[in-house]
Amino acid sequence: MVDYHERLTPSPAYWLLTLIAGGFAAAALMPIDVLLAAAAGIAAAAATGSWIARSATRIAVAGGELKVGAAHLPVALVQRVDVLDREETRQGLGPGLDARAFVCARPWVGTSVRVHLDDPADPTPYWVVATRRPDELAAAILGRRQSGQAAHSEQTS
Repeated sequence: MVDYHERLTPSPAYWLLTLIAGGFAAAALMPIDVLLAAAAGIAAAAATGSWIARSATRIAVAGGELKVGAAHLPVALVQRVDVLDREETRQGLGPGLDARAFVCARPWVGTSVRVHLDDPADPTPYWVVATRRPDELAAAILGRRQSGQAAHSEQTS
């Protein structure tokens, strides 16, 4: 059962990069050959679009776990969840960031949650997860939190 799901897709402004990349590639090769310029423009736009699409991270609370991309955290290990507005997110990702924290930040998402861990075996003090719906994500995590499980968070790159 999925309690929460979100996909952090880039804003429309980032999709304009596909047109810009294609236009620059085509313009650079236009003096050489029109067909080569068209092919390069299409290839650059497709590559940029692919990169943008792959950068969309999935966040879910399901099966007793918080899943952020490939990383997952049993909600039983959550001590508390802080909802961060834009300014708190900026501060929390800059001068207020603990270097041991797990961070999933996206420049096109201004709000986040800070998920504090209660796992003595894990040196990670908290996770900072970008989300467009921080109140809903926090409620889903806290709503699914269970106590007494001996599990550890797993972070992958």
